[in-house]
Amino acid sequence: MSSCSAPDTKPAAGCGCGDTVVFDGATPRYKRVLAAVIAINIVGFVVVAVGSWWANSASLAANTLDFAADAATYALSLWAIGQSVRVRTGAAFVKGASLGLMAAGILGFAVWRATTGAQPDGAAISGLGLLGAAANLGAALLLSRYRDGDANVRSVWLCTRNDLIQCLAVAATGVAVSVTHSRWPDLVVGVALAAVFMRSAWQITDQARRELSQAKASLVAREYVTHSHRPQGQV
Repeated sequence: MSSCSAPDTKPAAGCGCGDTVVFDGATPRYKRVLAAVIAINIVGFVVVAVGSWWANSASLAANTLDFAADAATYALSLWAIGQSVRVRTGAAFVKGASLGLMAAGILGFAVWRATTGAQPDGAAISGLGLLGAAANLGAALLLSRYRDGDANVRSVWLCTRNDLIQCLAVAATGVAVSVTHSRWPDLVVGVALAAVFMRSAWQITDQARRELSQAKASLVAREYVTHSHRPQGQV
């Protein structure tokens, strides 16, 4: 967000119009949107968890883990809003780590599925993939105006965008499984989704690291200015 007069931004003290203001999510509207997105992910987790077990699918298992992790990490984001930069970036670090762990778990499940040789249910994969896509499309529309912000806010948008892409990929996977009568499309998509999650984990972690470094540099600069303007002889 740029400009102090932009909607849903929290102006920094002493800033003038034209200054860049990083949106930290500390508005009632954003908090309501985030609460709604958390509810969407909880419902999605319950539905897709049952379906992935029944369909025996690696790509749906990835979807299930994603819904669960999103609900938990978005709740963490909601709690971190309005906290210090250190707390907000800490929440972003946790989300980055959770995405990395999910990527490892999905990859491990895909490898395990490759050794079982069982073909998943293509129709169930497509149906649940489209259901997940609809849920994440709704969440993405709610969050569309909050694409930019600090690491905490941006991570929510990145995860939701990835979820929508993932669910569409899962739906296409079900079609490929049904047409080819093979488990390999499901496994390939599972591995690809693990790579997408790992990339997002890096993006979130890198932005959080930069914001924390900038906050520390700003604190040092303020302390230097305060010290340099202290009257001589004052302790």
